Amino acid sequence: MVHETDRDQSGNNRALVREALLHDWDPIGISDIPEAKDEYDAYADVVLGMLVNEHATAEDIADYLFKIATEHMALTDRGMAELCDRAAKAIVALRSDF
Repeated sequence: MVHETDRDQSGNNRALVREALLHDWDPIGISDIPEAKDEYDAYADVVLGMLVNEHATAEDIADYLFKIATEHMALTDRGMAELCDRAAKAIVALRSDF
């Protein structure tokens, strides 16, 4: 049975990851567009699962974000590894808030 507080915490954790993706990763530059705030939500769900269920490292998350940016979004890899590394470290640091 899932308690309401568990569901609230999960929603809060997802919101933290979502914000980190928008502000620390944002490979397509949409963080200032209010209508696009949900652009990375599917990735936030995966990253949250990686953090909570798989105890992923920053390297694991950076690899996932890099793959999304370069393969799924078809963006150039120029500077992308550094962007993904920085975002992944910020995301892993959120664990202490969970």
